[in-house]
Amino acid sequence: MELREGTNAVCAHYKKCVKTFRLTMTLIFDIGKTNKKCFLFAENYRVVFSASRHVEEITDDDGFPADNLPEIEKWIKEQLFEIRNKEQYQVQKINFSTYGASFVHVDQHGKPVAPLYNYLKPYPESVLQSFYKKYGDALTIAKETGSPPSGMLNSGFQLYWLKYTKPAVFEKIRWSLHLPQYLSFLFTGVPVSDYTSIGCHTGLWNYEKGDYHDWVYAEAIDRILPPVVPTDTCYETDFEGRRLSVGVGIHDSSAALLPYIRADKNPFLLLSTGTWSVSLNPFSEEMLSEADLQNDCLNYMRTDGKAVKAARLFLGNEYALQVEKLCAYYKKPAGYDRAMKFDEQIFHQLKENFRYRFHFESIPGPSHPVNTPGKQTDLSGLATFEVALHQLMLELIEVQVESCRKAIGRSPVEKIYLDGGFTGNDIFMTLLARAFPEYELLTAQSAHGSALGAAMAISGKKTDSNFLKENCL
Repeated sequence: MELREGTNAVCAHYKKCVKTFRLTMTLIFDIGKTNKKCFLFAENYRVVFSASRHVEEITDDDGFPADNLPEIEKWIKEQLFEIRNKEQYQVQKINFSTYGASFVHVDQHGKPVAPLYNYLKPYPESVLQSFYKKYGDALTIAKETGSPPSGMLNSGFQLYWLKYTKPAVFEKIRWSLHLPQYLSFLFTGVPVSDYTSIGCHTGLWNYEKGDYHDWVYAEAIDRILPPVVPTDTCYETDFEGRRLSVGVGIHDSSAALLPYIRADKNPFLLLSTGTWSVSLNPFSEEMLSEADLQNDCLNYMRTDGKAVKAARLFLGNEYALQVEKLCAYYKKPAGYDRAMKFDEQIFHQLKENFRYRFHFESIPGPSHPVNTPGKQTDLSGLATFEVALHQLMLELIEVQVESCRKAIGRSPVEKIYLDGGFTGNDIFMTLLARAFPEYELLTAQSAHGSALGAAMAISGKKTDSNFLKENCL
């Protein structure tokens, strides 16, 4: 576990002020698939305290890896208790930003009746085919819901799967809460839904109708989905004898987008990187085409219910898989890649006689001849780890650029904002800038974009054009 307090001049100023008053703060829990974090924001959105925790996975009732929900809940409450007892901080509001495609199913007493199923869990083909036989072909459903067929990543299909494969569990469900809203529910006891979670590739929402899809009503799934409330909704509650204003939570990709939407009214693309690399275009007015859906384009949803055209790529996952293999092959310690800088000489050496070498496991390649069954990664001739890493990044960037262009479509975008984990990868950033000479690339210096968005969602403050320069870039 990593625990740290802010070290900048602002924090020093805060500590001097402790004797005269306690500062009003907003605490955000940012629950990612890989890391669980919390950030304490002052009124000017400066982070004055942060903590992170890696929670080991457990197995679900089928033996498949799953997030350890009880441990996450325990850590959240421990952090809140610890921070609220710090003399210099007065936590007034809390909110939650989490990954999507995940439901927590609770009974009439508010207790979970099933594990937090992993969105990578295989979806039974027989169940999927029974769904399409009832409600139409996969492409039609995908177009109507803005959700390309993705198995458990279509979290609405998790509910259909539960109903027909685990009926005893399904019968116990009073509410199925998206993960951000469940964490809010822990403190408020109020079951709600919000647009950002409903709209993130769930297969639940009909974007043309602006309502749940017909299949949701036909299966009576709507009865276990709580009422939809605005994302800026807060509920007053008590925690350890003190009043707290608790937000209803927000999907992390929509949270990462929020600061940019509020501060920049001109068309842009946000590339939010991490385990998933998601290209978000809130200015697209195009309906998703068949080609879009077949290439993993989808809709996300803004806090006001408007569609956001997006293209997703399991880039961080693929990078981690490949780097682990490179470390083993070249006998380097884990994390050896983190300090690696772009090398011009290696770049030109590889470009002169370029050929594809990597067999990707979790993402498609644009034209990779090695991305076919039976083929293997070929590292012959790549003398060092450094050379192999540059080769990997050249191939990943090609896929990333293609994904970005799908999201941009015909929108008059002139700039691309970048945030998330890959902004600290010098090779990635250098290659991306060279691949997009026609766009202005602006990099977020903050690695907590989702948390910032979650704080903004419940702040009630207006945002001017200087906000991004002061808080993000």
